[in-house]
Amino acid sequence: MIVLGLDPGLGTTGWGVIRTEGNRLIHVANGQVKTEVSMTLPRRLANLYAALSDVIRTERPDEAAAEEVLGNSNAQSTLKLGQARGAVLLAAANAGLLIGEYHPSTVKKAVVGTGGAEKGQIQAMIGRLLPGVKLTGPDAADALAVAICHAHHQASRRAMGMR
Repeated sequence: MIVLGLDPGLGTTGWGVIRTEGNRLIHVANGQVKTEVSMTLPRRLANLYAALSDVIRTERPDEAAAEEVLGNSNAQSTLKLGQARGAVLLAAANAGLLIGEYHPSTVKKAVVGTGGAEKGQIQAMIGRLLPGVKLTGPDAADALAVAICHAHHQASRRAMGMR
């Protein structure tokens, strides 16, 4: 199974692709899609959608997974993040991918073992779980963590006879 992990953001969206072979995880690719603050919001969202659609066409994942949005004290920032997440999910949905959605603490627990893990801990574990990976940035590392979380959850579902 090939999994596309997504860490949505309006300024930077991370993506990471892994392949699973039994219990083995193999790094395929990772990257970040950046949008310029000077662009209008609709143009930024269109760029996110187009770039991720290109990634999906190139990497041909079987499934996708995205991190859920956490609200913060700035309602405008939360709204813009939600809109970016919508563009990211739309790209995956339009490609016909099954999409898993995971709370950030669930992703951290799946990769590091604790839901309160710091970014540095996540990046260190990504390096251990995917030997030789060259990360394009912290958002790509987070996206790979989401992909790993999804792969683990799907393996558990299959073991229990679920989809």
